[in-house]
Amino acid sequence: MRDLEQIEKRRTFGIISHPDAGKTTLTEKLLLFGGAIQTAGAVKNNKIKKTATSDFMEIEKQRGISVATSVMAFQYRDKQINILDTPGHKDFAEDTFRTLTAVDSVILVIDCANGVEEQTKRLMEVCRMRKTPVIVFVNKMDRDGKEAFDLLDELEQTLDIHVRPLTWPIGMGDRFQGVYNIYNQSLNLFAANKTKIAAEVVAVDSLSDTILDSIIGDAPAKELREEIEIIESVYDPFDRNKYLSGDIAPVFFGSAVNNFGVRELLDTFCEISPSPIGRDTDVRRVEPDENNFSGFVFKIHANLDPKHRDRIAFLRVVSGKFERNTFYHHVRLNKKMKFANPTSFLAQDKSVIDEAYPGDVVGLYDTGNFKIGDTMSSGEIMAYKGIPSFSPEIFQELENLDPLKSKQLEKGIRQLIDEGVAQLFIQQPGNRKIVGTVGQLQFEVINYRLIHEYGANCRFVHRNFSKACWITSENAEQLANFKRAKANYLATDKDNYTVFLAETPFLLSMAEQDYPDIVFHTTSEFMLSGNK
Repeated sequence: MRDLEQIEKRRTFGIISHPDAGKTTLTEKLLLFGGAIQTAGAVKNNKIKKTATSDFMEIEKQRGISVATSVMAFQYRDKQINILDTPGHKDFAEDTFRTLTAVDSVILVIDCANGVEEQTKRLMEVCRMRKTPVIVFVNKMDRDGKEAFDLLDELEQTLDIHVRPLTWPIGMGDRFQGVYNIYNQSLNLFAANKTKIAAEVVAVDSLSDTILDSIIGDAPAKELREEIEIIESVYDPFDRNKYLSGDIAPVFFGSAVNNFGVRELLDTFCEISPSPIGRDTDVRRVEPDENNFSGFVFKIHANLDPKHRDRIAFLRVVSGKFERNTFYHHVRLNKKMKFANPTSFLAQDKSVIDEAYPGDVVGLYDTGNFKIGDTMSSGEIMAYKGIPSFSPEIFQELENLDPLKSKQLEKGIRQLIDEGVAQLFIQQPGNRKIVGTVGQLQFEVINYRLIHEYGANCRFVHRNFSKACWITSENAEQLANFKRAKANYLATDKDNYTVFLAETPFLLSMAEQDYPDIVFHTTSEFMLSGNK
């Protein structure tokens, strides 16, 4: 079947890392090798701020960080590559966690000098929980850092995963000359070039070839041979099935900014990475080769193009074929919808598509019908699982500083909340807007966007809450008593679910003891059951 061929061609993966490990630079270089861009944006005229292709929001350019998940697609060899570049900053971890539900594999970027950092651990925990296949790219080998063998030991011990190097660095820092491709048993050396694909200098088919000594020097050649011998004796041969099951992580070395090791990574990724996989719903598991279309919304972004005030829902196709101008069933709203201009992406550049297959990410222009986690199908009533909202850790009240701009503020905060960058809780009396996030930087981003994208004049004021819990109970009397006793600490979320805002962990613990028939939920997964 032609559709099965299309499915097999797809490779949908996320790139994750601790901030500043070089994740966005690697993304850009993959696009460069894929022919999606001709010149990298990392180095421009000094008068222009340094920005990357996938960082399109103005605040991202100013702060030099990625705060939104970018979706990029390109063709490479015979594959359709779909990259989801995620925020590295821990304050935007929730957006990254949701994005990981939409990918089939992950490339984890590590800074060779810093090794495994805190955010890296958290991201790997999510990958292990979902058994997501992971490839590790050790970046910045053109700088002095930890020895390669020490990094492999650190990866195994800290991330609790077996590793297997598939490329190996020739030197480090000033002595870094390239990488040996263990997987293909070949050596490729490139001249460092930060903006374009460098011309290949030499290809050596065997380590025993004496031309190696004349090119990289006798001592580096001897060291490389000895290290490869150690690798082959210590590490088991690479097993693709163990990689696909999430039990082993292939490791690549390189310098993304100089294009060292990127082609080896991309070529091997295309060969070993998984084609689209199925997903679980509240009814059954859905496989990609099913005839009927289904998919889920994992991200919403307003004002992707500020000139047009557009709002786009990012939908991951799970099964069947998505077609333009075809009616599909919006499960939560129980209504039919069709889309005249579904899009694919290269960062902020969009193009209209006529069809999409499992693994593809489709942009759907939205007038407010979608929420994160929504399921679209050919008619089957089901909801994809594992796309929750998490309980925030920091709470601030949004204050309007210009009553004449109340409508702009209301529209802006509602749209930004729908994107999943934060959560909104309404407290009575007075419709007080309490915004909850997992990090302080999110408030800066929200405040900036409210002012510059919506023209709302506002500020955030800290509120002394430590946890927000959705509450449900089958004991109506106990629930009513709780709501009377805790009226000053209750709010409703954007979907009108009741939320308890606990001032301290101790008070939350006491509430759980005093009201044993009430369930205090720390994620929104319970909503699948329809409880209020």
